Amino acid sequence: MDMFMSAAIEEAEKGLTEGGVPIGSVLVHDGKIIGKGHNRRVQEGSVVLHGEMDALENAGRQPGYVYRQCTLYTTLSPCSMCSGAILLYGIPKVIVGENSTFMGEEDLLRARGVEVEVLQDPKCIELMQRFIRENPAVWNEDIGI
Repeated sequence: MDMFMSAAIEEAEKGLTEGGVPIGSVLVHDGKIIGKGHNRRVQEGSVVLHGEMDALENAGRQPGYVYRQCTLYTTLSPCSMCSGAILLYGIPKVIVGENSTFMGEEDLLRARGVEVEVLQDPKCIELMQRFIRENPAVWNEDIGI
């Protein structure tokens, strides 16, 4: 498995051990992770700290050209909010761990020129299936249901 997706999965597992939703993400520039994060909505009482948003936040403020040279790795298909951030900052490529438990805004991203690759990684699928089964109310809140 790709080392960057492995790092995103580690973030997802960290979120799960903290009592949160197991979604992790890393932002990669020039072959290096510049930001990593995981969904911390439960832990921080946040309405916006999805895994992708946390990774962007932890990357700190970057010049615009840096985002336009990045790849974002995320264990789950990005929701509307996270897809909006991807588009806002011009991130050209997103590697998705899986989209079988949740299909985000992949069509929108592709329509706007973002390269989206979906791995259907068994570990990512298992993490989300188990979490959704055990925590349906938290999951529904996370995706706005």
